Formats: sequence, C-alpha cells, structure tokens
Amino acid sequence: MDLSLDDTQQLIQESARDFVRNACNRDALLKLDRNPAETMTMLWPKLAELGWSGMAIPEQYGGTGNSLTDVAVLFEELGTGPVPGPLFSSAVLGAHILLEAATDAQKQAWLPAVASGEKVLALALTEAQYGWSPEQVRMAARQDGSSLTVSGTKVMVHDALHATDLLVPVRVDGGSAHSLLRVDAKAKGVSIRALDGFLTAVCEVVFDNVRVSKDDIVGEPGTAWAPMQRALLRAVPVLCAYKVGGCRAVFDMSVEYSRERSQFGQAIGRFQRVQDHVIHIVNYLDSARWTTYEALYKLDSGLDAASSVHVAKSVASESYMRACDFAHEVHAGIGVVREYGLTLHTKMSRTLYHCLGGPKAHRRQLERALKLC
Repeated sequence: MDLSLDDTQQLIQESARDFVRNACNRDALLKLDRNPAETMTMLWPKLAELGWSGMAIPEQYGGTGNSLTDVAVLFEELGTGPVPGPLFSSAVLGAHILLEAATDAQKQAWLPAVASGEKVLALALTEAQYGWSPEQVRMAARQDGSSLTVSGTKVMVHDALHATDLLVPVRVDGGSAHSLLRVDAKAKGVSIRALDGFLTAVCEVVFDNVRVSKDDIVGEPGTAWAPMQRALLRAVPVLCAYKVGGCRAVFDMSVEYSRERSQFGQAIGRFQRVQDHVIHIVNYLDSARWTTYEALYKLDSGLDAASSVHVAKSVASESYMRACDFAHEVHAGIGVVREYGLTLHTKMSRTLYHCLGGPKAHRRQLERALKLC
C-alpha cells in the first residue's frame, strides 16, 4: 500500500494550501463564522471556479472524475482552516448518492449543475431519534395523484441553509422500504432553521405538506437505502480527511504556541506535561491519517473497504475532538479567545463528531462488517 502522493495529488495539495492561506485566513474564517450566510457569496463561487465542486463527479456528467484519494487530499487541506461550506455535502456526499441511486437520465439532468456549483445538495436524513439505521428514518410521504405529499421533520441537517435541493429519504404510504426524494429547498411548505449552540451550519428542516413530483423520486421507488449506504461508504473517508486536516492545524498551533509562550524563564514546551499534551495530539493525528488513507486506498483499488471505512470514521471523529481538547490544555486561557482561532476547530470538531455516524455507531457497523454479531 503506497500512501505517498502522486504528481496530481501534490498539485491539488499545493493549490488547496494556497487557497486556505490567501482566501481563507483566520480573519476571513472568523467573519464567515459570525455570518454563515455569507459563505455562499464570499466562498462558494471561488470553490466552484477552481473546479472543486466537480472533482468527485465523472467526466460524463460534467465533472473531472478524480479518485477519492485526490478529493481527500483537497479536503485535508480545507480542514486545516477549517473552511466551511457545503462542498462535502453537495459535491461529495450528494453527488455520490445520485451516482449510486439515480437513473442515468436523472444523472445526466442533475449532476452537471452540481459539478458546476449551480446546484447545491444537502442530505436530510436524520430525525428525532438521530439514528442512522433504516428503522430510525420514519418520515412519511403519501401518494397524491401524480405527486407525493411529504410531512415531517429532519434534524441535524448539515448545510441545509446553503442548499438549493434537499435529498430526503421517506417511507411512502406507511411502507417499510425507503424512497429518496429530491426536494426544492425553497418549495412551499419547506422551512429551514439554523440550530443554536456550538455548531456550524446545522439545521432543522420541517416539511409541511410539501408536494413533490414523482419525477423527483431518485431512482426506483422503495429501493433507496442500499445505494445510499454505498454512497456513504465512499463519502465518509473524504469527511475523515477533512478531520485529519483539522488535527494537523491544531497540532501546528500547539507546537508554535509552546515554543513562543514563556513561563518561569523558559518556553512552556520544555515542561513535561505540555509535551505530553502535544504527544497526545500527534497520536490522534497519526491514527486518523493512516486509518483514513488506508480506507481511501482500498476504495480506489476496488477492494472490500467496509471495515476500514468504519474504523476510519470512528477514529477520525474521536481524534479531531480529542486533539482540540489537548490543544486547549496547551494553550490554556488564550485558546478560548475567539479571535485566536482555535475555537473554530473546537466548534467544527463537535459539529462533525456525529455527522454520518459517530464512533459508537461505526463500531457497531464494524462488528457487522466483520461478522462478529
């Protein structure tokens, strides 16, 4: 397994690193954190212009058809910001769901607009129980002539405020099988509310008798769950790479601060306890990086990657959160000063901890993948 970057990946890395340094420096990210709505005016056009919204989409549908590892290299650099926005939700997760679930005609009609950045997708999956199993996705739709009528609430929907279209799994007419609907985010009866708290761009979406054309049923009715799971399996390691970038950033911040901050006549990095905190961050960073890139290697090589993906997500979620915790131990008081920038990562690590399943959920899926239960 060769985990070194090829020439294309090195170019992607350099381009993304320059972008974060110049267009998404700390002041710019703090401004977006205060005013999330500006993400789509200040940031999204730049991401789309660079072609990043089409990297995970095949050329036949208007994208550039890069490998998952190529895309992950990009997201690792974006994670160092951390750069917000719906790039993962739309151009990776949403695109892969359409690639797995949609008919070829739907792919031809919908994916080019996603690749160009004109359309922005968000997956509205989880409900009140906030679970990831099919039994916990219960929102209903009823057939009403040539359309469906959808009512219910989806919670913890990432990037819904930025989306033009929502991908919504539902059960039709009380059945147990799931159908996937594409719903206009501005359709009558759809209301989107950003959730308060230590979160970035997470929303509640309420559907009140929303009418959806049967043409907007993605793929075959009643068959959505399996292709959605295949899409999640391919998208999750890219999200893990973003968290690897976050771990890298808080490690760099902690090392730099421990060298510059003096106490008792010497840099605090000379104290054993501070060194212990930094070593913890290193261990979390390396664990997340190698499990993530192993999963990506297997996916790009066509190998069975299910167990590796579940390990990567479990490790990356825990690593990003715990790396931030230890970074705060190194920084002490200055770390909670908003303008310093560390809390951008702390907030993002909490926001993404359970996104697409937390460590506990993925450990359960790992048990099933290994046939241990």
